[in-house]
Amino acid sequence: MPGPRAVAVNVAANTNEPGFRGPVYPDGSFAYVPIPESAATLPRDRFPVDEPLPTYGDLDLPFAVPADLRETAVHADPEFPGVHGRECATYGDPHGVKAARIADLGPGDWLLFYATLTLRPHGWAGPGGGQVGDAAERTGGGSAGDAGADERDGAWLRQRGVAVDDDLAPDWGAYLFAGMRVERVLSAADGDGDGGAVDRAAAAAAAAAAAPTNAHLKRDPFDARVVAVGDPDASGLFDRVAPLSAPDAGSEANPIVTDLSSDSGKGPWWRRPMAFDAAATSRLLARIDGI
Repeated sequence: MPGPRAVAVNVAANTNEPGFRGPVYPDGSFAYVPIPESAATLPRDRFPVDEPLPTYGDLDLPFAVPADLRETAVHADPEFPGVHGRECATYGDPHGVKAARIADLGPGDWLLFYATLTLRPHGWAGPGGGQVGDAAERTGGGSAGDAGADERDGAWLRQRGVAVDDDLAPDWGAYLFAGMRVERVLSAADGDGDGGAVDRAAAAAAAAAAAPTNAHLKRDPFDARVVAVGDPDASGLFDRVAPLSAPDAGSEANPIVTDLSSDSGKGPWWRRPMAFDAAATSRLLARIDGI
């Protein structure tokens, strides 16, 4: 009997939304930063569960976010138990290309998540909006509380001879950082199979029953083409990233992409979903377990 398969999709903060990437540190540890909520949302009394729409100020981040971002709502997707105050493992996606790959997964398969992250020193103060303690002195940013961004990056680390794990890209790179062992996937098929409208009410009702905390169920209208529900005991953030980028350039794909995945590693590969067959998934999971 073949083993589990996997799909990896790009998520999390980037230079477009909200304008900065999350950090990866010299030892491969990292911070997961969701994107902002970009769609209209329901009033709270129409959420499937009674909880507020989280903001950047609510997140458990090890750095400061700009003041004008703190009250911005976040799209907390994927969500994992114990991460940023969430309790479930779910992920929804409205994009056809990614959704089609995810819809092909079954119970026991893996939905993996990767992000583009920027190499930063431990103690990175953030992209602006305040520095605490002695961060301002370390960054040359003036007095504590200075609203300037902490610009320390890979070049800063190299100039100071700070040891960096040799599988990390020199500046930004693409990294697997989390996984969800699938329990169930709900897919909203087109009504007539020929580009017709999704039955949003039926899809939302099914998703609300299986994954009531998923961020797409707070949107008006519900827009996910697929919602995955994960085993909460076998889903979450990794202790360390698994690089998809080559160690000499973030834009260059490493063998996980070129040899194991469905992707060619050409062009902007770090934006595309990647599928792994059973044999490739076995090798990939062994690589992640060995981190």
